[in-house]
Amino acid sequence: QVQLEESGGGLVQAGGSLRLSCAASGSITSFNSMAWYRQAPGKQREFIASIIRGGMTSYADSLKGRFTLSRDNAKNTVYLQMNSLKPEDTAVYYCRATITTRYYWGQGTQVTISS
Repeated sequence: QVQLEESGGGLVQAGGSLRLSCAASGSITSFNSMAWYRQAPGKQREFIASIIRGGMTSYADSLKGRFTLSRDNAKNTVYLQMNSLKPEDTAVYYCRATITTRYYWGQGTQVTISS
């Protein structure tokens, strides 16, 4: 079983930046992919960005340019750098790993953007 722990959330003013971290219990280079999602109360979970084993990244069109996914293989950690934050970015942010056909989710970290 894979365990994922998100951290780095908090309260930030609009226009500010935040970097989220997702630490995995296993080697992230052995995972098929890792991704970031977010979910606001009453809303569907929304895809943000992903990275596959070879290092290719994908982004939601609406967030591309403001959010950047990166990884540190030695630390088994993926990051989400968020810039130019807006109140509509307020949500719980989740990390997900894909291993073969299984999905593993972290518990999420709250991000709140004040206007």
